[in-house]
Amino acid sequence: MIDVQRNILPELDGGAKSLTESIAITREAVNQGIEKIIATPQYNEETSTNSRETILQSVYDLNEILQQENIPVEILPGQEIKVYGNVNEDLIEDKLLPLNENSNYVLIQLPDNHVPQYFTQIIFDMQIAGYKPIVVSPEQNEEFMKNPDKLYSLVKNGALTQIRAESLIGKAGNKVQKFAYQIAEANLAHFVATNYFVKKRKVALRAALKEIERKCGESIRFKLKDNIQKLVDGQVVYQDPPERITKKRKWFLV
Repeated sequence: MIDVQRNILPELDGGAKSLTESIAITREAVNQGIEKIIATPQYNEETSTNSRETILQSVYDLNEILQQENIPVEILPGQEIKVYGNVNEDLIEDKLLPLNENSNYVLIQLPDNHVPQYFTQIIFDMQIAGYKPIVVSPEQNEEFMKNPDKLYSLVKNGALTQIRAESLIGKAGNKVQKFAYQIAEANLAHFVATNYFVKKRKVALRAALKEIERKCGESIRFKLKDNIQKLVDGQVVYQDPPERITKKRKWFLV
């Protein structure tokens, strides 16, 4: 099993506070059956933190340590890119990191409270350039919550999405949790990933997959679990025809 974990690399902006913490997270990942972790520190154009070169070196160094510690987890490089106007130009110029470096799948983070007006054009241009955009945590975006047709339109036009395991198990609140399941049931989600670690360094992926199978069915769980593996292997990911989220589509969490 493969997970996406933004916080795994030590001492990067937004990452684990120390190498000891990174190792503790990987040990817990082993307990969860995770064999590979794609590291995705956030890239912010305004601060230029977590550059491509910095991440690649940190991934190399952490893999060396994990081998010395006999921890059977491999770290793969990636970035979670906070959307900005010139993101496509910087991807083409190899300033930014797709997942697993060469997959052409790119994690894009939106603001929590809105969707920039230029975002549809960003998604279109990214696909024209040969990249496959993955919108991170659409379940936490207020504009998608108010108008889910905007999310439907993006997915209909080729965007992929990744929901957080923490959202599915209620760590981000009931409102986000309900919307996450609506997104999954409407075939608007393609990946699920931990992204963060919760208290006591627990990895939420296994619990989230168990819950999504119970609420949405085995086929959706299978898709969300295996798409990351397909991404890493360079295969085409599962994409069922997207559906609109309507007022009739209600979720009652039990």
